[in-house]
Amino acid sequence: MSWTDKLAETRTQLQALNTTIPETNRAFGALCQTVKETGPLDFRTKEFIALGIAVAMRCDACIALHCEALVRVGATRAEVGDVLAMTIQMGGGHSKMYAARALDCFAELSAG
Repeated sequence: MSWTDKLAETRTQLQALNTTIPETNRAFGALCQTVKETGPLDFRTKEFIALGIAVAMRCDACIALHCEALVRVGATRAEVGDVLAMTIQMGGGHSKMYAARALDCFAELSAG
């Protein structure tokens, strides 16, 4: 499955979940908006952090969503690579395997 397909699948699954639990979805959405729009770190930096956590947690859907956001804000392959290196340093072998997946995702989504 391509990363573009993974994004579409993830969005479909989230729409079904959000329809089932709309109050929880609204509350989670408010949390996400608050976290991304406030504080001393900019949105881009927060997306780099989110990608590192997604890799460490081994969440393909999260990797796809955060790579997509990083492509939108103009992140470079070198910057993503630096985040992935830090994630590998902190998470070891499992993070290395998912870092390779994340770099593949970023490359695919960057190619557009």
